[in-house]
Amino acid sequence: MRLYTERLCLRPVSPEDSESLFAIYGDPATNQFNPAGPFPDREHADLVLSGWLAHWRQHGFGNWAISLRQQPDKTLGFGGIARRKIATETMNNLGYRFARYAWGQGLATEFARVILHHSFHQLNMPEVAATVRQNHLASQRVLQKVGLKVCGQIDDVPGAPVSLLFRLRHEEWRVQTYESGGGPVA
Repeated sequence: MRLYTERLCLRPVSPEDSESLFAIYGDPATNQFNPAGPFPDREHADLVLSGWLAHWRQHGFGNWAISLRQQPDKTLGFGGIARRKIATETMNNLGYRFARYAWGQGLATEFARVILHHSFHQLNMPEVAATVRQNHLASQRVLQKVGLKVCGQIDDVPGAPVSLLFRLRHEEWRVQTYESGGGPVA
């Protein structure tokens, strides 16, 4: 299964994504707002990827490898919806990370729109949430552009400052997307 936008191609992650995953998540620049810091080595990337693959098998959704439609074999990011327990709450958590060369082009917003459409329209999720560091303004803007709203704070990383918690309920998404004349995405 693949999802497409005007510029992007998304496919579920596969075992062959380890090198690209480490290249993106091992880059200190892409971890500027991540208290855990970059992946330390390729073995860590393999472990994370194994967890992502298990999530797909268990839930039928998860993280996607993101590429440009014109370059489907060159992964420029990863992201998706993960069922996660954060603090005391289990949520459908939207997350993404792009390689530095893909920043500033609106690709994260384009990605988030198609993932929300898939999550609400195909998977019928009741709600999608996201946690963002308070100083990560670019990511906050992406979430706001696609309709998520700040609803509080959450202590998602022990020992680190709290993050902002964003949410979007299915009904809110439907009103935004269909009743505002926006129509379906991708």
